[in-house]
Amino acid sequence: MIERDLKPGWRRVKFGDVVRLSKARSQDPLADGIERYVGLEHLEPGDLRIRRWGSVADGVTFTSVFQPGQVLFGKRRAYQRKVAVADFSGVCSGDIYVLETKDAQVLLPELLPFICQTDAFFDHAVGTSAGSLSPRTNWTSLAEFEYALPPMNEQMRIVDLLGAIDEQVVSVANAIDTLSQVKAAFVEKFISASSESCPTIALAEGCTRVTDGTHQPPTFTDHGIPFFLVKTISSGFVDWTSTKFVSKETYDELTRRVRPKRGDVLYTAVGATYGVALLVDFDEAFVFQRHIAHIIPNPEKLIGRYVEEFLNSRAGKRQSDRCAIGSAQPTVTLKSLSSFKIPLPTIEEQKAFVAELESIAAALGRLEGRLQSSTAIRASALNGVLL
Repeated sequence: MIERDLKPGWRRVKFGDVVRLSKARSQDPLADGIERYVGLEHLEPGDLRIRRWGSVADGVTFTSVFQPGQVLFGKRRAYQRKVAVADFSGVCSGDIYVLETKDAQVLLPELLPFICQTDAFFDHAVGTSAGSLSPRTNWTSLAEFEYALPPMNEQMRIVDLLGAIDEQVVSVANAIDTLSQVKAAFVEKFISASSESCPTIALAEGCTRVTDGTHQPPTFTDHGIPFFLVKTISSGFVDWTSTKFVSKETYDELTRRVRPKRGDVLYTAVGATYGVALLVDFDEAFVFQRHIAHIIPNPEKLIGRYVEEFLNSRAGKRQSDRCAIGSAQPTVTLKSLSSFKIPLPTIEEQKAFVAELESIAAALGRLEGRLQSSTAIRASALNGVLL
């Protein structure tokens, strides 16, 4: 933007002209009465609130002090877009810059975090970062970032607008968190009640098969049928970007014995993320490695969604933890998995349970759609009014 493009009252400034890098330090935070510390891992991309932190009493080497109202900006891997406003005092990682306005009559402190969240600011931070494995920007470079500073009355209007949108985003995000907790509580209550009132059987007794993926090392291709690895499903959903591929001929060969289908359950049986169950609720063809177990429920006894929820419940996790062998590469063997004890509600009770879960999932889907919409509006407004 050149000078003649600026609105009346706006002026071109450098970031360092109106923003100060705080250099407050504490060599002994605990003795100075500081209780919390914040690392990069505690900051969430796109979220201006600090929702997690560590305890200084547990031991920390951080010395950079921040106070309520100051802005924390992650200078390492700036592309992660980590910016937050402190609402408590603490110390933070050296990979976090503590920023504040030099003069509140020139730049509203409430506007600073929004400036730090604009695409232009992040582009500048990333573009001035050095290092290949862990790139970092520096204050000298950030201070040179140029942008259009509105007059004070316009700053107030922008803060009110973006603040209102932020509240909407936070409100929807909180609703999602609350409903997710409701879902988790509903699942645990149903499984706990079923454990007390229903017969219990070995998992294998309620299934037509409990097996695993291919033991053959296949020849991979650049495209074709997805080949699932443990990391493909270890987050509780299918990460289609974390698959390999095999040809149709290899797929046909590997699935001659049994072919996964909708309603089956996959289970991570080996590795640090063992014990994660995932219902196959899609029809796309795929095949998977032997470190993933394949559970095929008997439809007369068990519904796949119920099996998934049970294995992911506290009761299911206790059994997987108890049965896992080995430390470097924990493994739940097929024999152990087959012997897992699972309550056996009637099919009608399982269907009612699944129907309630689907109702909650639909509500969550609607909220997540609203969150995406609100987040898009926020991004548009953020860059629209400050660029």
